[in-house]
Amino acid sequence: MDSDAELVQQLLAGGWIRTERVKKAFLAVDRIFFVPEGARISAYEDYPMPIGYGQTISAPSVVAFMLEELDVQDGAKVLELGTGSGYNAALLSHLAGPKGKIVSVDIVPELTELAKNNLKKYGKAKNASLFSGDGSCGYDEEAPYDRIIVTAGMPYIEGHPLIKQLKADGKLIAPVGSRLHQDLILYSRGAYKKALPVMFVPLIGKCGFPRE
Repeated sequence: MDSDAELVQQLLAGGWIRTERVKKAFLAVDRIFFVPEGARISAYEDYPMPIGYGQTISAPSVVAFMLEELDVQDGAKVLELGTGSGYNAALLSHLAGPKGKIVSVDIVPELTELAKNNLKKYGKAKNASLFSGDGSCGYDEEAPYDRIIVTAGMPYIEGHPLIKQLKADGKLIAPVGSRLHQDLILYSRGAYKKALPVMFVPLIGKCGFPRE
């Protein structure tokens, strides 16, 4: 594929994008700006790509699925754990709109700076605040949140501190399981729903996996 528009058409055809809101977000945020320069020839392919420091930018289909399940509305305050290159933060920013707020945390300082630079060059996500540190227990300073999205594999979710940082009518989506294999879990109003088998890099930190 040679363009973001072609990628969006593929995600629509595959049923990964289901709503006009998510479609518009993907058309507004071009993935090519968030992959390493040497890999831009493959920017529109539907698979994860390494971005350095043992981290990846997720496959567009998985990103679309998570955003559809999360249902981010205008004006929402969203917490993202795992900023990476900033791609998902840009999509969330578009979905939440100028009255919304995105708080994104990554444990790798170099990736936080990379994401900040990517967002600045792209001219998007002015409503996003990026932080570096151990976000495995969440980011209580800005709680509560309307939505929480985790883009690294968690060892557990029931009883996790993130639940207390979510508004009563909020939604959370996260990959939960082992270091290598997880299931996407959607949490809403006290209920947990298994959504999709996935494979994310592990969430490292106090409330995640220990460093090896």
